Amino acid sequence: MFKNIFVPVDGSAAANKGLREAIRLAKEQGATLTLLHVVEEGLTYRSMGIDGAGIFLDEVLRALVRSGRIILARALSAANRAGVKARGEVIEDISEPVADVIVREARKAKADLIVIGTHGRRGITRLVMGSDAEAVVRKSPVPVVLVRAEAKAPPAKGSQRPAKGRSPAMARA
Repeated sequence: MFKNIFVPVDGSAAANKGLREAIRLAKEQGATLTLLHVVEEGLTYRSMGIDGAGIFLDEVLRALVRSGRIILARALSAANRAGVKARGEVIEDISEPVADVIVREARKAKADLIVIGTHGRRGITRLVMGSDAEAVVRKSPVPVVLVRAEAKAPPAKGSQRPAKGRSPAMARA
């Protein structure tokens, strides 16, 4: 039986699906949710560069923190509407990968389960973009439930465009 379920939230469809599953589990188990939003300041610094960013970078970071607080408030509200006890925190971090922050904070919260939404990337996409969820699974001292986001529906039959240089009949073969 789980008593404290840890849930990272970022406002994405994948994270929201993970949150819904965590709420369901918490309600079923009589558990408390500990929610976390990590502001990825390091990503902002790397993508914008430090040189010349100055005041604009500070504004972006303040906006990210405000956005994180809104995301967290919505997640807390969803848990409360479902009758689940929940607490949460926004963490600003510039020195560690997000997965490391998630695992560290789950330990601090004495979580006995982590529920995390994932995009379910595979192959080269996962290699290029990385997977915070995969890193959490590898580093977590407690069980991790991965909740996969809805896959995009494949195109309707007959609506596929032929591959370049092929006739429609060859593309379907």
